[in-house]
Amino acid sequence: MPLVKSTRIESIDILRGVVMVIMALDHVRDYFHYGSFFSNPTNLETTTPFLFFTRFITHYCAPVFIFLAGTSAFLYGSNKTKPQSFKFLFTRGLWLVFLEIVLNNFIWWFDISYSFIGLQVIWAIGLSMIFLSFLIYLPRKIILLIGFILITGHNLLDSITMQGTSFESIVWYILHQSNFIPVSSTRMVAFAYPILPWIGLMSLGYCLGSMYTKGFDIEIRKKWLVRIGVASVCLFFVIRGLNVYGDLVPWSTQDTATKTVLSFFNVTKYPPSLAYILITIGPALLFLYGIEAVKNKVTDFFLIFGRVPLFYYFLHILVIHSVAIIGLIISGDDWQKMILDMNAWNTGSLASGYGYSLFVVYLLWAGLITLLYFPSKKYMIHKANNKDKWWLSYL
Repeated sequence: MPLVKSTRIESIDILRGVVMVIMALDHVRDYFHYGSFFSNPTNLETTTPFLFFTRFITHYCAPVFIFLAGTSAFLYGSNKTKPQSFKFLFTRGLWLVFLEIVLNNFIWWFDISYSFIGLQVIWAIGLSMIFLSFLIYLPRKIILLIGFILITGHNLLDSITMQGTSFESIVWYILHQSNFIPVSSTRMVAFAYPILPWIGLMSLGYCLGSMYTKGFDIEIRKKWLVRIGVASVCLFFVIRGLNVYGDLVPWSTQDTATKTVLSFFNVTKYPPSLAYILITIGPALLFLYGIEAVKNKVTDFFLIFGRVPLFYYFLHILVIHSVAIIGLIISGDDWQKMILDMNAWNTGSLASGYGYSLFVVYLLWAGLITLLYFPSKKYMIHKANNKDKWWLSYL
């Protein structure tokens, strides 16, 4: 029996729920693992295969989340007029940008001075949604072409780099070049998610939505999910193997076979390279194919998180950060180390003597997901039973 009566596509919500749960692993690692604030888990000189995998598996989260946001946008608009869809996508995009800057930055850093402003995945979704609100007026084939060009062609722009804080530079940071820029002696902005490829990915997700409309032949959908999924994975190995295009950083032969394999899979996320998108979206489409007719307690578990993604996202960051503070207090350490302002970064107050093993990180992750299951389920039921409240669609 379904948890609540809903007309939503369960396979889409299950996939979204899976990546939301996986996403929490990365964020628990951010706040609790040894040296996580000042080291890169994909640095081949310092990482381990287990640590690398812990980071690599979470690469699926942002692209799948943004891709499915496009799919949901199509399904939302399938029974709306174009102006109604435009209004919703445009205003929701603006709302997400606002939430990223004001709410998300606060719960990530607990810094009331906002000395560090990170423009991350919620920002990318918001801006991509604003762009999509205009694209929906175009024929679907044109939207598909635009998405394809942005994803396959944006790596041609990798050699174009900007520096400084000029208007042209900031526009380029927003579009394609990840960068950190100081806006004053005490404040910095991080353009972590350049949006050109994300717009392309959301556009392709929007086109996928047509396969989930009422009356669409299930067997035809499953056939295309397999074809595109397998083709994406195969194309990843071809492009990555040729090593001439498709990622900002080519792979290289290392001093051990294990490191060479890690180098091969060490694809670029900021911005997401063609190789990165192929190896994440390809398996995601195969997952959609495989989960189409599966219904059990496990899928119901993930379904809950997939139906309240924004609520879950902000709640899980708040809980993780709060638990990190509690952990410092219990251990007798200075809890203010978790007020992550520019002074904390500059002095490196978390660089030594803080952090836990990956084993502890995984235990904390399991506990967090168990804890968040209950408020997420309650909110999912509340949202499903109050569809007349328009503002809930923005949460």
